Amino acid sequence: MVRVKRGNVARKRRKKILSLASGYRGAHSVLFRVANQQVMKALRYSYVGRKQKKRIFRRVWISRINAASRLNGISYNQLIHKFKISNIDINRKMLSQIAVLDASTFKSLVNLEN
Repeated sequence: MVRVKRGNVARKRRKKILSLASGYRGAHSVLFRVANQQVMKALRYSYVGRKQKKRIFRRVWISRINAASRLNGISYNQLIHKFKISNIDINRKMLSQIAVLDASTFKSLVNLEN
């Protein structure tokens, strides 16, 4: 049977993992076995984090809209309900940007419903 030399393949695989682990503290960035575990854990966390980011931002947008709408004398759920009735389709991200950056426009949107 022919001898197979895997030196380049193994080295490339280890270097790839160690480059992903650069910046980790201590042995986590130097030793392959430990670095491999930490990289796998970090990749899991980043996958979950990408999903959580969407939830967190939606909560931020809702709290901004709620604060701005209460300044105008209406609660968040009443505002969203009136928008649905009036067929005003502005998503929460844009609505929160309007509330933060342009209070007069937000006030006119709130008063448009009343």
